[in-house]
Amino acid sequence: MGTSISTIKMIQISSCSICKELMSHPVSINCGHSYCKSCIQRDCNKVNSETGPGCPLCGSPFSLENLRPNKDLENIIDVIKEMEEEGNKMLCKEHLEKLDLFCEDEGQLLCWRCNWEDRHKGHSVALVGDVCRGYKEKFQETVKKLSELQENHRAQLRLMTKQIKAWKAAIEDQRQRIHSNFENLQRFLHEEEKSYLWRLENEGEQVLRSLKDAEANLQQKYEKTESQVQELEAKCEGPAQDILQDVKNTLSRFETVKLEPWEAELPKVQTTCNVSELYFDVKTLLRCHQVSVTLDPSTAHPDLILSKDRRQVTYKQCHKNLEASTERFYVLPCVLGCKDFTSGRYYFEVSVENATTWDVGVCIKDVPRGFDMKKEPEFGFWTIRMCKKDGLGALTSTPTSLHLTEKPQLVGVFLDYEAGVVSFYNVTSGSHIFTFPKASFRDTLRPFFQVYEHSPLFLPARNDQGMG
Repeated sequence: MGTSISTIKMIQISSCSICKELMSHPVSINCGHSYCKSCIQRDCNKVNSETGPGCPLCGSPFSLENLRPNKDLENIIDVIKEMEEEGNKMLCKEHLEKLDLFCEDEGQLLCWRCNWEDRHKGHSVALVGDVCRGYKEKFQETVKKLSELQENHRAQLRLMTKQIKAWKAAIEDQRQRIHSNFENLQRFLHEEEKSYLWRLENEGEQVLRSLKDAEANLQQKYEKTESQVQELEAKCEGPAQDILQDVKNTLSRFETVKLEPWEAELPKVQTTCNVSELYFDVKTLLRCHQVSVTLDPSTAHPDLILSKDRRQVTYKQCHKNLEASTERFYVLPCVLGCKDFTSGRYYFEVSVENATTWDVGVCIKDVPRGFDMKKEPEFGFWTIRMCKKDGLGALTSTPTSLHLTEKPQLVGVFLDYEAGVVSFYNVTSGSHIFTFPKASFRDTLRPFFQVYEHSPLFLPARNDQGMG
């Protein structure tokens, strides 16, 4: 079905001369010509501001303020669009007639001529308009279900995105944990290596010194025996009178010499190290050297309260009247452990679970207790500190800031007296915290604790490990 000449003319009249399309919201200007509202406004913005806007068709001047909606033209345009929609309806390919019917049995559009054919006899046929509404409702119901399914999928996608993000974070966290654990283990093994090498070197020097002393003693005996042999050989080569001169004393002097047995067996090296045991369990190795530590009340500051079993200490400004003692701390709230360290390897643990601020470590037994006390290695202190403001740090000559992924609940202190090593461990994670530079210990060392308000410290007994 073609388009009539009249219709073509109506379309031409209703088209905007600026955009060449059917007008949208047509407006008329002073000269009577009409345009799309948006087109004429846009065209005005391009003209010279001195001459003002003019009609694109006739050039007559006009003002945007005087634009008038052309309702009649807008109605004509709506009619043209309806005609175009009507003309665009599907036609039967076989008969070129409108598809106004619908066969329910075959789900097929029909024209009136198709309906009269034998293949559709007995079928349920209805007008398109009558059945369209029912199917449209079914489509809408299906769309609703699909929309719900789509929303469900969207929610699942959001959840999956969160899970992927959480999984990546968990993998990264585990990667960092593994890296940190191996880094701590390597650091620990490195310290153990230095300790074993020091002990091996010390054993080597001691045994070598003993062997050299034995060598010098043998050399002295050898030279004395050589002198005696030369004396007797000279006597044998002399005249008879010389041989017999004081012969009994000479023989008795040399006959008392006995052959001493010599054991040429090389000493066995006593310093050995099973590296695999160190690798498998650092905490087990540390606890092989664990000692039971209790607090010494004779050293406790007057504001410190010790439990009956002397394993817990709390700070409280009570100003107890205590017996004067040169061992007591009077300026800072400190206390020492009862255990003396003079040689060997020691390990003890301190529970800081309920403490936010603390100092823990070892010190020389006779460190200053007054205002001149400086907690640095040069003054006999090897300690670490936790405080709210600065976090964890080692009290080296210049304080060393320490960064841990988690706050320690149980701190382990390890001392190798001969090797000059003081190390600290986070027992909860089994990780290394800090090792002081090698020192040369000559004095008696003791466990050291400084206690702060609302931060009690507890010393677990050996069978109260706090963790596996």
